[in-house]
Amino acid sequence: MKTMSQMRRRSFLACVGMSAGVAVSGAFAKEGKQAADGKPRFRFSLNPATVRPYKLPFREQIRIAIEAGYDGIEPWVSDIRIAKEKGELAELRARCADAPLALINAIGFAPWAVSDATERAKGLEEMKRDMALVAELGCTRIAAPPAGITGQPKVPLEALAERYRAVLELGATMGVRPLLEFWGASANLSRLDEAIAVAAASEHPDAAVLADVYHTYRGGCSVEAFRFLTSATLPVLHMNDYPATPERGQLKDADRVWPGDGIAPWRRIFEILRGNSCYPWLSLELFHAEYCQTTPLETVRTGLEKMLVAVTRY
Repeated sequence: MKTMSQMRRRSFLACVGMSAGVAVSGAFAKEGKQAADGKPRFRFSLNPATVRPYKLPFREQIRIAIEAGYDGIEPWVSDIRIAKEKGELAELRARCADAPLALINAIGFAPWAVSDATERAKGLEEMKRDMALVAELGCTRIAAPPAGITGQPKVPLEALAERYRAVLELGATMGVRPLLEFWGASANLSRLDEAIAVAAASEHPDAAVLADVYHTYRGGCSVEAFRFLTSATLPVLHMNDYPATPERGQLKDADRVWPGDGIAPWRRIFEILRGNSCYPWLSLELFHAEYCQTTPLETVRTGLEKMLVAVTRY
């Protein structure tokens, strides 16, 4: 039986196909048939960064994600913490379970990778607190980005692998899997191939990468690096696009555009992922304030439309 979320998304797509003038229905029907047959398919998540200018509480983020027809949400730890302080966490966990709306990953910024041992210990304590909060919500993944080392001298990948392993071991005791994230403009962990190397060198069975289409380009790495990722090592892919100008080295987070509206090589990206039988969560993550000029619901509906068109077109 289809969920209300799935039915809303299919109804929405029918309108999208007519308004956008693209042949969406047939292609997405194929994706939908795969899901009905129990075969892998891409699922779509909202990262609330996309609607951050609206300053929505976590409760509203959940509401609009469900109403728009998303399969999941990727909340920020800071928003989860506020919800807990309000005494809302149990209720919101139940709301997501009932929808259903999967809690696919949480976005945190604990400085787990810094070189100073004392500060790194503090970073691990922060990560522990964040993991406990995320686990209470019912989420089983958390981002492990290069927070705290973005402007520091180059840290050897071997050292980062040791530090990431410490985070993985902590996560294993708490039931939360830390996903190694890279940031294209960072002095450390700026490239997808670096993140893959660090994850492999950690020699831990839970090691995995949180990839991002924009950050792959911004860091100067080819999308061919996706060939080394599998369904086990790429649970979540941040879906966004980037313009032709400004040049790559000058791009900022706010320059990201809707999937399909930039120059990202979507055909090759999906060819590689499908060829690897790799169907990560596709999580919409943008920081484009101009996209938040209507209503939160309209904004996230547009984002889902753009993702669906990209997946079905390629």
